[in-house]
Order: sequence, then structure tokens, then C-alpha cells
Amino acid sequence: MTQTFPPLACLAGNFAPILMECDAHDLPVSGELPRALHGTLYRNGPNPQHAPRDDHYHWFIGDGMVHAFHIEDGRVRYNNRWVRTNKFERERAAGRALFGSWGNPATTDASVQGQEDGVANTHIVWHANRLLALEEADLPVEMDPHTLATRGNCTFGGELAGAFTAHPKIDPVTGEMVFFAYAAAGPFTATMRYGVVDGDGRLARLEHFEAPYASMAHDFMVTQRHVLFPVMPLTGSMARARRGEPAYAWEPQMGTHIGILPRGGSVAQMRWFRGEACYVFHVMNAWDDGERIVADVMEYPRAPLFGAAEGADNRARLCRWTFDLGGNTDTFTRAWVDDMPGEFPRIDERFATLPCRHGYFASRQHDASVPGTYDTLVHLDLRTGARRKHALPAGDLVSEPVFVPRAPDSAEGDGWLLATVYRGGEHRSDLAVYDAAAIEAGPVALAHLSHRVPFGFHGSWRCAAQP
Repeated sequence: MTQTFPPLACLAGNFAPILMECDAHDLPVSGELPRALHGTLYRNGPNPQHAPRDDHYHWFIGDGMVHAFHIEDGRVRYNNRWVRTNKFERERAAGRALFGSWGNPATTDASVQGQEDGVANTHIVWHANRLLALEEADLPVEMDPHTLATRGNCTFGGELAGAFTAHPKIDPVTGEMVFFAYAAAGPFTATMRYGVVDGDGRLARLEHFEAPYASMAHDFMVTQRHVLFPVMPLTGSMARARRGEPAYAWEPQMGTHIGILPRGGSVAQMRWFRGEACYVFHVMNAWDDGERIVADVMEYPRAPLFGAAEGADNRARLCRWTFDLGGNTDTFTRAWVDDMPGEFPRIDERFATLPCRHGYFASRQHDASVPGTYDTLVHLDLRTGARRKHALPAGDLVSEPVFVPRAPDSAEGDGWLLATVYRGGEHRSDLAVYDAAAIEAGPVALAHLSHRVPFGFHGSWRCAAQP
């Protein structure tokens, strides 16, 4: 018999999974959806199908579920599906969880020891006519862009095995998808990988190198000429896991290390820069500025969510890192861009790897909002410092915003922001559409669901003009 979920904070409220897959062919809409908005918003997040089998369950490791909002002619169609990974299929057949948290062999059922345990729950991107569900420890999983049926692991013609980042960077100039991975030689190893998939979907490059230590490196940075690999002191240890302790721990004495590699160069050309201990889950953007590299990141004083005490003094803020490649130094400068705490930074992706002016993120402004959730959308003009925001009513919470340009050749920032909104008082969700240049006015349209979209991580837009 399927077990009930334990009373954990990461399995309660809108963190709790929904236990159904469904299709809604014509959602009710308030306001008016822009007629030029024609395509699909995909969102991905953890949605475990079974109660965990050990005490170290974390929100990050639930089975991936993809939600899709297909928009055309002012109407919205919705569907959601679990990603059918090996883990999902084996546990669906067994009717219970089989894999230990974080792949811990000590709490994994003997019938699946050594098997692939990826959950594909973190991001979903469109590249080279493939819709890919991603998480950072395993291969991408390809899904049908219309039905969300799982097509299977994407190995790029059998050329790739193992880890692939949840945050690849798609170069708007070359069409390449640049990726990396940590723990590439196995769980909690210091080996990292760097790869490039060309605009036709072929694996064009794959290299490995050793980082200073084993770290959870969730995101990285790419410019037109360089790739930057952050190694920060949220360390991983199989020995800790085997002792029944959390696999990841904050060890600030290890310091922060940033490896910089020329995009066309060899890993032998890697140059390491050092900084004080801090943590970054997400990068807004990075670009070249002559002999300098500029990167805007959401920086925490210490890693959140992994046992460290939370509070107002450990919230991420937008920080600009500057690396002087022409200087005789292995350090880099850090300067705060804005003092409003936030997470899930996004830009107009047509300017990824290039200088950009407009940034967007989610923030928590209401004291009563649950830590780790967000109730306010923010638009920041990186050139002038001007900030616009839209705060939701108390009890309502918002996802990461995704920017959609008004037209392929529109100016940067001319378009819409799309996000899902959890209505706390009604225990259901909406799709919200904002004019990106006037988010303070609130949504121009809302598409209403009768159920919840559980809190998730990341999403992407696929224009209907794409195949």
C-alpha cells in the first residue's frame, strides 16, 4: 500500500505534490491576453510520487513534473506530466519509493542499487528542436513539446553519459548550447566537465578537469569569449552520507574559487580566481568588457537550505563580480547592484552572454510569507538602477518570471513577463502575464487553473514559430 507523506515543511502547503496528470483545453481568462503572445511556457519542479524512504529527504530531490501553458489567439491550453525517468518507472511499478535521498546507497532498496536515479526536476529548455527536462546529476530527458510524453534520455547520439547541468547557456549568436557538470566522475567527486552542443544538436566538445574540491555548483557563467566555473564551499561528501549525516555541508574555510576558461581554449588554460566564502545558486548574466569579465549573480553570504540557520542576514542580493584578466591578480571584485533580496534572476535571453540592461527576479517582501517562497516580482534597470516591482496580496506567491519578447526584433525588454501565481486563500494557481516595462501595474491577463502548480524551479518559453 502506498504510504502517506510525512509531515515535513518541504511536503506541506504548496510544496506538497499533486498526485494527478491532467489536461485543460481552454482555461478561463481574466483581462486580455496579447494576441502576439503565441507559444508555450514550460515549468519544471519537484513533485514526488511516493513518500521518501529515509529522514534526509529534501525538496530538491522530488520527481520532476512539467507544466505547460500553450497560448494562442488569446486562449490558453494546459497540461502537466511527470517525467518518466528510470527512477519514476521503477517506483511506479513497485508502488513505493526505492531510492534513498541523494542516491544514498545505505537507504536504497537492493533491487535498484547502482541504477540511474535521476529526477529531471529542475529546468526545461528548448534547443535544436528538442525539449529537454534537466537536473544537474544526470542526462537530459527529452519530452514531446505538445503532449509532454517522455521520449527518453538524450545522449546526443550516444556521445554523452552522466551529469549535465540544469542551467545550460544558449548562445544567441552561435546557437550553441554550452553546459557543464560537477561530480562528473561520480557522486561527490571534484571532477567537473565542460561541453558544447552545436546549433544542430550535435555534441561538439566534451572535456573534464579537476576542481579545488567537491562542491555543489548549481549554475555557471558564459560570455562570448569565456566560460566561468564557480566552486563554492557547499561541499559534498559520500562519507558523511554513509554516516547518516547530510551529504552536503557548509565549509566556509574552503573559500570561493572561480575557474575561467577561454571558450575556444583547452582546459589546460584554466585560470583560477579566489574570493571569500559565499554562495550563488543562480546567475543573471555575464559578458566580456575588453580585458574584463562582468557577471551579475544572486549572492548569499552562506549557502541556504542545507542546515544553516536562515534569516534576513542570509538572503541573496544581486552582486556584480568583475574579473580583470589583464591584471596581475587572482582575486576579483564584488559590488552590490541592488539591495532588494531576491532569487530566480532572468533576462531577455536574446542577450545571454552579451551586455544587457534589463533584469528580472522574484523577491519576498511580506514577513508572513514562508521562507523560500516569493511574493513580489522585480524589474531592475541595470544601467540606471531604477527599480519597478509588483507585490502580490498577502498569502499569494509567485514563481520565477520568464521574459517573452514582443517580436523577434523587438528592443531589449520590450515584451512580457510570465509567471505562475499560487493563490493561498483558494489553494490553486494562475498563469499571470505582465507588460515587462510596467510590472507595477499588475498583470494584463490571468489564466485560471482549478488546481495548484506546486512550487517549482525554472521554466522556458518556446515560440510557436519554432518547429
